[in-house]
Amino acid sequence: MSTTTLKLPDDLKERIAAVAADAGKTPHAFMVDALAAQTALAERRRAFVDAAVRAEQDVAEYGVVYDADAVFCYLQDTLAGKRARRPKAVKL
Repeated sequence: MSTTTLKLPDDLKERIAAVAADAGKTPHAFMVDALAAQTALAERRRAFVDAAVRAEQDVAEYGVVYDADAVFCYLQDTLAGKRARRPKAVKL
């Protein structure tokens, strides 16, 4: 494990100490958890954006899409146990 130094404004350091104590954690543990959570969030956001870019490229290349309302209705009916008609792909 490596050491990293953070220079925090005094008011932020006090706020972290207070919420960490309320959570039953040390300020260090609170900051490590916060950094881990923000890193995971940023990674999920990046994966989402990457998937959207790939989808946009697929649409540009193949020109095939599904109507969102039709897909939503299909999923609702399927989850409700109803017989559902699968949506058809539409060429742009």
